[in-house]
Amino acid sequence: MNIEQVIYGYVVNEEQYPDKAAIIEEGSKGDWAYLLLEGQVKVKKLTGKGLVTVDTLKKGAIFGEMGLLAKGESIRTASVFADGPVRLGVLDTQRIVKDFESISPQLRTLLSSLIMRLKVSTDRLSAMVIQAMG
Repeated sequence: MNIEQVIYGYVVNEEQYPDKAAIIEEGSKGDWAYLLLEGQVKVKKLTGKGLVTVDTLKKGAIFGEMGLLAKGESIRTASVFADGPVRLGVLDTQRIVKDFESISPQLRTLLSSLIMRLKVSTDRLSAMVIQAMG
């Protein structure tokens, strides 16, 4: 079984968004994640100079994962906008959390650390983009 089949097995619902639609808004609460099935999205951070694009994600990408494994609803750390029409799979949060909690405490710590490292890297990238803008 390839990784796409494994991930698609966690999809419980599909959603479609038109071009430029806000899918996730920075600062909002949420504990769900998405699998990008068709199209692409822009990940943006709010800065002193407005919204700054930090990444473009394409088919097969997962986003919203930082809030997925947090206890309770977490605050979203970036916004995600459709870049053209997109089709998304909503991932089964309860099943993922159940599977996550069934792995060893050491592996849970490692995965949580990787998620936090992604947040720190996104914050640093945002700061670099602002600095480059002058």
